[in-house]
Amino acid sequence: MAAVPTVVDRVVNASDGRMLVAQEGGDSAGHPVLVHGGSPNSRLLYPPDVALAARQGIRLISYDRPGYGGSTRQAGRSVADCVQDVRAIAAALGIERLAIIGGSGGGPHALACGALLPDLVVAVAVLASVAPYGSPDLDYYDGMGELNIEDTRLLLEDPVAARAKCECDREEMLLADADSLMRFLRTLLSPVDTAVLTGELVEFVVASIRAGLAPGADGWWDDGLALVGSWGFDLDSIAVPVLLRHGRQDRFVPFAHGEWFARHIPAVEALLTDDDGHLTLTVRHLESINAWLLSHFP
Repeated sequence: MAAVPTVVDRVVNASDGRMLVAQEGGDSAGHPVLVHGGSPNSRLLYPPDVALAARQGIRLISYDRPGYGGSTRQAGRSVADCVQDVRAIAAALGIERLAIIGGSGGGPHALACGALLPDLVVAVAVLASVAPYGSPDLDYYDGMGELNIEDTRLLLEDPVAARAKCECDREEMLLADADSLMRFLRTLLSPVDTAVLTGELVEFVVASIRAGLAPGADGWWDDGLALVGSWGFDLDSIAVPVLLRHGRQDRFVPFAHGEWFARHIPAVEALLTDDDGHLTLTVRHLESINAWLLSHFP
């Protein structure tokens, strides 16, 4: 049996006094790459990703967004508010330049760093990211699985009911095992994603969600509000290199979102694939994504 890669938790003080908890692993002397996870999520790093980072010379870093895991809540936060937390983490870890990966609900947070931290960020990889709600040239729900359609519409139409559902869903997630998680996500899982969400990966997803939601539903709720609200930055202001990946088989975040970003992010390198889903992007392509990020370090 292969040894589990070593990871270390770091406690960081945010600029406004909140506490942030980060995790790092891989090559401690390597190029730093910070991960913005999806929603819900936590700072936990997937062991195979950590092992790959070590092989590729990457210092891999993640953190609990406010309200998740060990990080203090920041009520009313926007997507752009993450940049000060990323700057605080980089400063605390002695990092002067880093690359960013953001997937799903973490994608907009990665783009915010690309737009607002050009002195710190060398490049950004955005994977299966949700696009801005209300964009006039995007059918937001086309191709989206029923669970995410219902949750988004409820959030916009009846916030009180949406908050109550968020609390109930959290309780279900805290008790979930691999089988019940698959049932919960059934309308979001295309065949290609179902095929990879097995074994170590599904067990990790269960553990990561539990860790993130352990203190309460605030992080998940605040993520939802931030994603459908004003993000607090303009895509046109992104000057760093951006790699965009999205799969046509994605039911969590429809392919149209990736196509929308390909039209709106300046000088983006877009790889829109017919045979990928939401989860396969990292399962199949993380090594090449990492290599692309590493190529942009000075």
